[in-house]
Amino acid sequence: MKKGIRIRKFMILSLFFILLMPWVFYVAAHFLETNNFRIVSDDVDEEVLDIVLHSIETNTDSWADPVWQNRVSNQVKEMEMDIDIEILSPSNQTIYQSYSDPPSSFTEKQKVTIIQDGEIYGRVIIYPAPSPAISRVVATSIGLLLAFIVVGYLVRYMIIKPLEKLGQSARQIAEEDLDVQLPTSQIAEIIEVRDGFQTMVDGLKEAFQKQRELEAERRFVIAAVAHDLRTPLFALRGYLDGLEQGIADTPEKRAKYIAVCKEKSAQLDRLVEDLFTFTRTENVQTELNELLDFTEVLRRAMDSSRPQAEQKHISILAEHEKDCIVLGNAHLFERAMSNLLENAIRHTPTYGKVLVSCSKDNDRVTFSVQDTGPGFTSEKLPRVFEPLFRGEESRNRSTGGAGLGLTISQRIIRLHGGELVAGNYLEGGALLSGWIPVAKKM
Repeated sequence: MKKGIRIRKFMILSLFFILLMPWVFYVAAHFLETNNFRIVSDDVDEEVLDIVLHSIETNTDSWADPVWQNRVSNQVKEMEMDIDIEILSPSNQTIYQSYSDPPSSFTEKQKVTIIQDGEIYGRVIIYPAPSPAISRVVATSIGLLLAFIVVGYLVRYMIIKPLEKLGQSARQIAEEDLDVQLPTSQIAEIIEVRDGFQTMVDGLKEAFQKQRELEAERRFVIAAVAHDLRTPLFALRGYLDGLEQGIADTPEKRAKYIAVCKEKSAQLDRLVEDLFTFTRTENVQTELNELLDFTEVLRRAMDSSRPQAEQKHISILAEHEKDCIVLGNAHLFERAMSNLLENAIRHTPTYGKVLVSCSKDNDRVTFSVQDTGPGFTSEKLPRVFEPLFRGEESRNRSTGGAGLGLTISQRIIRLHGGELVAGNYLEGGALLSGWIPVAKKM
């Protein structure tokens, strides 16, 4: 990633530039002035110039007289002539000059030779007077002004405009408009803020997408379970109507109707409990701060599952260690393990076995539930924890649950910072194993 210039360094360089530019212009003005790089005026009145030359030619004896020299200088000033005069002797020695700094040779405009009695008496050189050089103060001021203009433009382009765009992007994000165009800049701090905004926008997009997916899943599950509730309710109402109308007119029929009603009410209870637990695992406010012995959780889950196992003559065997202390919610943990046991019992044939194990491994409590059923096929294994997925093609919602048992178990374990995975045991049968962080000692 390209790094920009730090704002502190930018301000130091800007200050240095502001201090440097006036000095550059000052030195340039001084150089031009001291080297006679001045603007020469060509606007000289020829008639006025002839008058001055005539005065000089007719007063050759007074060339060296200071009084006459002052009179000539005053005459030039009064006539507002923009010229300099230099009078030379025949040997080219300066007799009089009206300037203090010698002009450059290329500024010479006119050269007149004074001849008397056939002999050269002297020479007069007329120079256009140079206009004053640019004032050093003015040049310094121009340099300072230019420096401020350049620095102001850079501050506007590199700092102010990107910050304004970031502010506009922040307002868009506040309005949940995530299609923002974040600005670019050469300032490192603004680049870091921009990268932070980009990370936030990407995170919000991902969160919104996940929220939409969860909301769609929630609506689907609730709709499916609500549909599942209609089957046992319809059967329950039919058998109750039969009892009320006297259709069950023998003790045997009444006992059968009552047994079916109890079965359907139990099925309704499981569906409602599944739906309740499924929604509860999505509630971040669930209390997960209770110290628990995970082996005790397993014991209670096995006790509640034994009547179902005994109906199929299935043995539930346990192998666990002591002091498997975890932090979490006892009801959710028991619900998760009960779901795993019910799933194992449902898929284990008569006279089969279900092995439950629990042990402590460094900072984790590991557990597994293994059955002696057919196990998961390669096609169904990746979908085991999908909501409403059923492993048996022949099963329907009138004989089973809502298909949320393993989904609920995995969510509960993940809610406690652990993980639950599905696989097959080498000797046959499904294997559901996972881990939970050990409770840290206070």
